[in-house]
Amino acid sequence: MAAKAAKKKTARDVETKYTVRQTIAKLRRLADCLERKKPFRIQIAGERVCIPPETNFTVEHERKEKNEEVEFQFKWANV
Repeated sequence: MAAKAAKKKTARDVETKYTVRQTIAKLRRLADCLERKKPFRIQIAGERVCIPPETNFTVEHERKEKNEEVEFQFKWANV
């Protein structure tokens, strides 16, 4: 049987809001995965995303007039 071709991933830029309780649960799960060197799986706006344990982690801070933003970012190559 021939191997299935990988689905082409389209560009996307979405933002999803979570409650404090949901955020705490996701951060705890994320920390557990990182500590165990396991992939972290999360569904964002209907799409499943798997963050590999060897990902690059950065924190970004942005300030504009009356607003500030902090982003925790994970970057990895799609294989």
